[in-house]
Amino acid sequence: MRVVFLSLLVAIASPAFAGNPLYKLATDYYRARNAQFPVASSDQGLHTWDDRLTDYSEAAEAAWRKQVQALLDKVRALKTDGWSRDELVDRKLFLAQLDNVDFQDRVLRFTERNPQLYVDECSSAIFSLLKKDYAAPQVRALAATARLGKMPALIEAGKQRLAHPVRLYAQLAIQSARSIDGLFTDSLAPLAATLPPAERAELDAARTRALAAVHGFADWLEARLPKMVAFQPMGEANYNWLLEHVYLLPLDAKQVAMLGEVELARYRGLEALLPDPRLADPDPARAKSVPKDQQAFLAAYEARQGEMIRFLKDHQLVTLPPSLGHFYIRQLPEAFKANAPGGFMNPPGLYDRDDSGFYFIPTYDSKSRNFYLRAAIEDPRPILGHEGIPGHFLQISISNHLPTEIRREQGDGVFAEGWALYTEEMLLREGFYAHGSAAEGQVMRLSRYRAARIGVDVNLHTGRWTFDQAVQYFMEAGGLDREAAEGEAAGAASSPTQKITYMVGKWQIMRLLGKWRDLKGAAFRLGEFHDALLRNGTLPLSIVESLLFEK
Repeated sequence: MRVVFLSLLVAIASPAFAGNPLYKLATDYYRARNAQFPVASSDQGLHTWDDRLTDYSEAAEAAWRKQVQALLDKVRALKTDGWSRDELVDRKLFLAQLDNVDFQDRVLRFTERNPQLYVDECSSAIFSLLKKDYAAPQVRALAATARLGKMPALIEAGKQRLAHPVRLYAQLAIQSARSIDGLFTDSLAPLAATLPPAERAELDAARTRALAAVHGFADWLEARLPKMVAFQPMGEANYNWLLEHVYLLPLDAKQVAMLGEVELARYRGLEALLPDPRLADPDPARAKSVPKDQQAFLAAYEARQGEMIRFLKDHQLVTLPPSLGHFYIRQLPEAFKANAPGGFMNPPGLYDRDDSGFYFIPTYDSKSRNFYLRAAIEDPRPILGHEGIPGHFLQISISNHLPTEIRREQGDGVFAEGWALYTEEMLLREGFYAHGSAAEGQVMRLSRYRAARIGVDVNLHTGRWTFDQAVQYFMEAGGLDREAAEGEAAGAASSPTQKITYMVGKWQIMRLLGKWRDLKGAAFRLGEFHDALLRNGTLPLSIVESLLFEK
């Protein structure tokens, strides 16, 4: 019953389509889903159910699955005679969203197989209360107490539901469970300090029980590791179904894998053509200055955003909307390190009262061999641009304000990651990064290992490779260190198809760019293409193509 929440939205149907039953069905579904998954709702800034955790019982899952299936039947049965192009597009998008939920329940079955689901629920339950000051500290502290108090029951439910746990997922869950203490103690301390003594004691007691339950879950999993299946791929037929029905991609697994091989060869070759190929391997020793501590590191990282924004404006490469908030750089909580060795981006949620976003980066260590840390010390701009402006933060911020509900909900990963990766090389080609610089080297290496991600994802989930083979491929073909390679492979295993989205999306965007240039001729302007691309939202690029070229 694991649902991928790519974007939530204010439940208001577009007035232009008010008479179409599709939009009422969609609005009702989103409202029901938000209540069904309260932690995911909190994470997106909807704090109606901050005192709840998701009910992962077998009865709740069965009821939810039945509701989704009934809705799928209704949407498929809608009479579409006389519908406008936009209404037909929205129906196709809504079906893709529902098919994704159905696929998660029917094929991946993470409630039965993936212990990370339950540990992630616990960590996200608290993290979603901390990341923004959406309410008074006391209000959020009381919500934390309520959620902490429900965690032992959640963990026990997880033990009951995990009929077929996968060893790899269990190992990652164990690592996350044993790293969760700082999130529940240090991170929560400022909120806890605002409570009166009695309520503070209640929070402390609930936290103690929650930590005992989560740590006990790790012990319970560890004792059962030898009997677990090592990994359970979905198989090629299911992989192809997901590409066609959820991503709406015009490619199957074999074609996606070939695209990865082609792009990997290209970027390995481009690395070799650098004046010094060692530039593709970040080295803090080449940096003009090395931050002295964590705070200096975060400040130096965030400060580089200004020069990127000036370049975008001066060269009219994209329009920055007035609603765009601030983009912060913060330290990655240890609880999330297992699946995100390079950190992760947290965009503004559609229910947030402010439009700010964050990029969480690993704990600073000037001697670390972690690729992302070394890159951030030498020159943080390629990764910063990918995560911030003009990448994810800008793109998702624009998408959040679309007038059509279903399109705000879509959050297609191929578009999102494809756009962010595309902007890295676009800035290089437009002259923001100097030829022969460390930044150019990073752009080549980042594209190289994003291409390697395709081979790992396809081969892991179609059953051709083991996890160890995936790690070795990241190191040998992708050029990553072991720590980053293991984290990348873990992420690929935990989130099927997510790793293909970067290079597949970039390839599709480059294809559209060429078509747009041919269409516009002498009137072509790159910034106009970027604005046209972004204004449609985070939709499958096959849909975006039809909107751009009026198919």
